[in-house]
Amino acid sequence: MKNPRIVVDLKKLEENLDFLTKHIKDSQDISVTAITKSFSAHPEIVNLYAKCDGIDYLGDSRVENFIKNENVSKEKVLVRIPMMSEVEEVVKYVDISFNSEIEVIRKLDAEAKKQSKTHKILLMVDLGDLREGIFEEEDVYEAVGQICELDNIELVGLGVNLTCYGAVIPTENILQTLVDYKNQIEERFDVTLSMISGGNSSSIYMLDGDTKENLPKGITNLRIGEAFVLGRETAYGKDYKEMHQDVFTLTTEIVEYKTKPSYPIGEVGVDAFGNKPTFVDKGLMKRGIVGIGKQDVDNSAIEPIDSRLEIIGSSSDHLIIDFTNAEDDYKVGDEVSFRIDYGSLLSCFTSEYVKKDFK
Repeated sequence: MKNPRIVVDLKKLEENLDFLTKHIKDSQDISVTAITKSFSAHPEIVNLYAKCDGIDYLGDSRVENFIKNENVSKEKVLVRIPMMSEVEEVVKYVDISFNSEIEVIRKLDAEAKKQSKTHKILLMVDLGDLREGIFEEEDVYEAVGQICELDNIELVGLGVNLTCYGAVIPTENILQTLVDYKNQIEERFDVTLSMISGGNSSSIYMLDGDTKENLPKGITNLRIGEAFVLGRETAYGKDYKEMHQDVFTLTTEIVEYKTKPSYPIGEVGVDAFGNKPTFVDKGLMKRGIVGIGKQDVDNSAIEPIDSRLEIIGSSSDHLIIDFTNAEDDYKVGDEVSFRIDYGSLLSCFTSEYVKKDFK
């Protein structure tokens, strides 16, 4: 297999899906929306998700990812609020979309009428993380009133996003506010809201039984992305011992392996990205270059599995590593593997230059 590549252990991923969906549903009978964006909704992984009985919906932020998995039977949820320019495709390929702007919802209604469809939406409420969602309480009710007048839009629920931008950790009080909105809306407008989506992988810690926080009973859905692929909750970063944290491994190849100084020779200006780097003079070192760079992944978001290696830096296409403590164990052409986090997983799957290897 060519390098660089992401190696995906499908068996470990399947075990992660089975454990966590069972844990969630045993703790509280709620639906699970599995977020597929971290692996660019790669069909081989999406098919695995589609076979998991504990997953009720597939969620993604890109309409393109739904188009390439058009034939997958589970309902599809667009978790990024739609752009005006993609409304036609949203109605055509997506079952439920998250929304916060009444102008966009009106356009979805008009497009749904053209396509002879009813399009389902969740109205997003901002409870302090300050990303998407309606912030003022009365504005929420005003929006619901306008939505109820539309013929081809069905308001099926409410949603909130936490920890993604403002890093606000979900709590029982915060999510109870979402449930309170739901109760008020049902009473005022004589509607039924079946999906109250109480956040993402950062909300599951409230189901673990070892915290003072409990997931309110009115929450009926969670959106799970990182927890499935990395085996941990994301409020506090606790690994689940029953899950695998090494489903995905980044593997690269050494293209140069030489002894060189550790400090550049000459006046130091700015690098190719406009930054002025700093260096520590450690004398001569065994410096290796592997064939991956910033175009593919942020070098600060990966960690060599061999703890003797240290990442020095990177340019667009080259990652430079200090091999001094392991210099006799490597040569040109050898592979080097890395642990990755959510951000590096996302960027590696987005890069067409990083091959995908399934086992």
